[in-house]
Amino acid sequence: MPQEKATQLEYEINKSGEKEEQVIMDKGLVSEEIVFETKSEYLGVPLKKDVEDISPEILKLIPEETAVYYKMVPLGEGKGNLLDVGMIYPEDLKAQEALSFLSREKKFNSQIFLISFSVFNKVSNQYKNFKKEVRSALDDLRNELDDKESPSGRDVETEAISEDAPITKIVAVILRHAVEGGASDIHIEPTKEQLRVRFRFIGVLHSSIFLPIKIAPAVVARIKILSGLKLDETRIPQDGRFSTKIGNRNVDFRVSTFPTTLGEKVVIRVLDSTMGLKKIDDLGMEGRNKRIFESSIKKPYGLILVVGPTGSGKSTTIYAILNALNKDSVNIVTLEDPAEYFIEGVNQSQIRPEIGYSFGSGLRHILRQDPNIIMIGEIRDGETASLAMNASLTGHLVLSTLHTSGALSALPRLFDLGVESYLIAPTLNCIISQRLIRVLCNDCKKKSVLNKQTMEILLKEIGNMPPSAKKDIDVASLKIFEPVGCKKCNDTGFSGRIAIYEILEMTKELANIDLKNFDSRKLEEEAKRQEMTTMKQDGILKVLKGIVSIEEVLRVTKEQ
Repeated sequence: MPQEKATQLEYEINKSGEKEEQVIMDKGLVSEEIVFETKSEYLGVPLKKDVEDISPEILKLIPEETAVYYKMVPLGEGKGNLLDVGMIYPEDLKAQEALSFLSREKKFNSQIFLISFSVFNKVSNQYKNFKKEVRSALDDLRNELDDKESPSGRDVETEAISEDAPITKIVAVILRHAVEGGASDIHIEPTKEQLRVRFRFIGVLHSSIFLPIKIAPAVVARIKILSGLKLDETRIPQDGRFSTKIGNRNVDFRVSTFPTTLGEKVVIRVLDSTMGLKKIDDLGMEGRNKRIFESSIKKPYGLILVVGPTGSGKSTTIYAILNALNKDSVNIVTLEDPAEYFIEGVNQSQIRPEIGYSFGSGLRHILRQDPNIIMIGEIRDGETASLAMNASLTGHLVLSTLHTSGALSALPRLFDLGVESYLIAPTLNCIISQRLIRVLCNDCKKKSVLNKQTMEILLKEIGNMPPSAKKDIDVASLKIFEPVGCKKCNDTGFSGRIAIYEILEMTKELANIDLKNFDSRKLEEEAKRQEMTTMKQDGILKVLKGIVSIEEVLRVTKEQ
């Protein structure tokens, strides 16, 4: 920096007193960069010249009002799990006191950086992106309602409000931010005083914004209009779907409304085909699991069941199979409720129970379509189960899902549905049970210290593993990793999800087990003889490979 500019800057600082930086720049004496480089040297506080996007969780540590008033913002997690805090005026004692109070209240330690006005504005805008757009739409709505209010003061009809531009904009902003943020689900739910909007990111729900409860009926009505649902029916659940273009992507949304004591709740599943379709190699199967899986889908006939609770990734696995088997030489026909992703070349059909088009009736018609491969979205009743079994007996490969907690419980579940036990052995290829688990971010995960409790858990699970699964594990040099958080993973420590599996193969020994007089011990013995790894064991193997954290495995499998 030229000596004359430095002298002039020092003169202006002495002359203008507190918060002189903006005055100096406004006069065009020196650039912002020179002002803050000089200030950094003078105060001995490191200067942060640029910053990437900050995760919502990090932004919450310093509320927007505090950030604006004291001109300080969170910049992300630094070394040693410190919170990097950017301040325009680190010399401001009141700002320092406010930061100390926040650090005690929210239990974090901080490292202070000097930031320029440009960096501060860049970060502070991240507070406003989503909320600002919604607030702007709410202000427009209030103005329109004031103009439309009748002389008697009666409320404007909900249907009319839902068609207004502000409500349309609010719903559009919610959808866009969900897609751009990579959310899998949107929850719009009434509370006593507010309408809460939550997004599910990589399996975990996060509150995003609260809206005035008065607009809840209008927001729900707008979503119903998009989905083709009945506006005047609020007493029973309704299901629908719609498509729209967000950016350069065509995105489908599956909608479910549900009546609660406080009003209708809406859950929207985001079905982004660019994100949802996976290849088999991306599913996370290895070793025995992958061998049995690939062998089963190559068979020309038989039933493959994918089991697990809602949200366990069953559809993702089924679609990966369809994607792999989709060739000109085969005819694939599906029955779905709903069709989540569309695959070119696959004949996908949406069932409609309200008009008598169910899985059972649809399956009868499918057999007249000369299929090689049949996919049934879900086996819900005895009729569908029996028809699926018979279809697999007559030379078709049948794929379907079933709601059970694990692979071993699927067999007695089929028997409970009324499937004859003699049909199960000759038709079933395998049962795949799965759960979704968050993957550690490769850019920031760090080696974790193995304490006594963790070591005991690992040794116990390794000890119970089949010999083929643990043969390459060196117990003397176990290492595991834990999440940290960085810019690439939005400071969550995780990047996407992967499944953990257990696969039970149909064998002669399994066929000989009497399901009528169900004995869980016999099934467990057969699973052990097959060297089946449980989902928890599969998770532990992924822990030892540094793919997931042990806390995630224990969280996901604790109720399994």
